[in-house]
Amino acid sequence: MDREKARQKLQKSGAYASLQRIADWMDRFYVDAIVGLALPYGIGDLAMAVFSLVYIYFSLFILHSVPLTLAIINNTLRDVAIGLIPFFVGDILDFFHQSNRQNMRLIDGFVNGDRAIIHEVNAKAVQSIVMVIVLIIIIVLQLRIYYLVASTIVNIFSGIGDALYQIFIQ
Repeated sequence: MDREKARQKLQKSGAYASLQRIADWMDRFYVDAIVGLALPYGIGDLAMAVFSLVYIYFSLFILHSVPLTLAIINNTLRDVAIGLIPFFVGDILDFFHQSNRQNMRLIDGFVNGDRAIIHEVNAKAVQSIVMVIVLIIIIVLQLRIYYLVASTIVNIFSGIGDALYQIFIQ
């Protein structure tokens, strides 16, 4: 009975309600995908990933579950990596990925003692560690490529500007 009271108290908490609101806004109303589309070069995707810190905090410090936290980090990094796929492909895929709803489903299942969700989270704990490392590497490489492309474009336009300056001024 104590577990049931704790579950009900947790579900009525402001933190839990905030998690649900974030999931709704980010994925049901597509704020995550729209911001990712509106802010180029991964800026929108990284900005929206900040909202996942609430899920990470909740799973680690309130639910005290490292496997659940790893699964949430895995979902979040996968969402960022997908959003960083160039030529708007990642932004379009982001409309369908919906990592915030996935994170909420995992937390909700964990809070409600859903054995299937708990088993899923525990079974993926080792996989999540490996995937987190791989996804961090992919995201860093994607951001590096964006930086190199942006630098090249700036250098090209700078060179054109210098040439025009030389032609028209001298």
